[in-house]
Amino acid sequence: MKKLITSLALTGLLAALTACSGADDTDQTADSGPVTLKVARDPGLDKGAVAAFDERVAQFEKANPDIDVVPQEYNWTATTFTAQLAGNTLPDVFTVPFTDGRGLIERKQIADISGLVSALPYAGKFSATVTKAGQADDGKMWAVPIAAYGQALHYNRTLFKQAGLDPDKPPATWDELRSAAKQIADTTGKAGYAQLTADNTGGWILTTLDYAFGGRAEKLDGDKATAELDTPQMTEVLRLLKSMRWDDNSMGSNFLYDWGSINQAFAAGQIGMYVSGGGNYGSLVTQNALKPADYGVTVVPLKDSPDAGVLGGGTLATVSAKASEPVKAAAVKWIDFYYLKKLVDQQSAVLDAKTIAASKQPVGVPQLPVFDKATYDKSLKWVAQYVNVPLAQMTPYTDKMFDQPLVTEPSRSTQEVYKILDPVVQSVLTQKDADIADLLKKADAEAQALLDRN
Repeated sequence: MKKLITSLALTGLLAALTACSGADDTDQTADSGPVTLKVARDPGLDKGAVAAFDERVAQFEKANPDIDVVPQEYNWTATTFTAQLAGNTLPDVFTVPFTDGRGLIERKQIADISGLVSALPYAGKFSATVTKAGQADDGKMWAVPIAAYGQALHYNRTLFKQAGLDPDKPPATWDELRSAAKQIADTTGKAGYAQLTADNTGGWILTTLDYAFGGRAEKLDGDKATAELDTPQMTEVLRLLKSMRWDDNSMGSNFLYDWGSINQAFAAGQIGMYVSGGGNYGSLVTQNALKPADYGVTVVPLKDSPDAGVLGGGTLATVSAKASEPVKAAAVKWIDFYYLKKLVDQQSAVLDAKTIAASKQPVGVPQLPVFDKATYDKSLKWVAQYVNVPLAQMTPYTDKMFDQPLVTEPSRSTQEVYKILDPVVQSVLTQKDADIADLLKKADAEAQALLDRN
């Protein structure tokens, strides 16, 4: 973007681009002038966040005068991504969750950028745990991990205070969480605890709680995947949610939350606690106008079980399968500049933090490291003077996030299995007489049939 584009002009430009065939990228050659690169930008950002993004674009274009960057609003959601992929309406560089990586690679629905990625000077520093999500069977990296997370319990410090709870001592067990949720609901009239249930997030968070109770959603034996949804651990989780909903009346009245709507309600002070990715503070501030003083975060409570762990995942940067060679090269330069270099290079880290802080956007949100922990620790020191998030309110999470066992998400048909679980948790929260045993038996059979087909 050689000049800043207003949202109205950008809308018209994108409409024109969409109306054209994908031939523009495919036919673009190195001799046809500047490469036009369409890159993903989160929708619904406030003015400060847009300004910070635009400044980063300007910095990139100055360093790469042969590349013209065009931002395109994009956010991965299960209900729209498949249609966008099939319709070729995605930007050249777009992001997907770890769970989508292997499937996109196997179906060749994203570009093979492994040669370009392997040439990056820090390619060997990626965490072995996160790298797998973007690798093909031969170990080549088609999709680049740019962020990793462990699930966390987010809570509203203001509601805690109003309910007579100590916001510096959030729940450390599920019994304490249940008690705090009821106290918040009884005292403030707000939902003490809320649960994601829609757009595959119901299955995502239900699996998170299952892990915390010592369960697993699948068992792998070579190429054979066995669904393990109908288990004592999953049953215990659903019984807890059922008790909180119907006995304690501590979960409010909305039981169809997706990721966007639960963030909105939490930022508006309508929810005392909910479980989501540990690095969610940035989205809450830039997209939902969260008041920093309200925010608290801690680790997800784990049951006293040797198998209890925290579900971990992350985000991959990918390149459209329709991209030409010049566009692929430009795309990897953007991924390097915008997502990665700030994590491994001091000058880049300071420039990124300074630019973002100047626009009053969050700097220093806790994340699990994409690279090795030593590199992560150094990067925090580089940007320390620009950190503007309430770190003291995040210590219940940051003090313990590396101590909890991190367990990867189910690896087979992940989003499809999550979708199967959505109506299970919805039923438990909306039907007082919901038969948990029957719901799990049917979900397990449906998931197994799906795994057998794939």
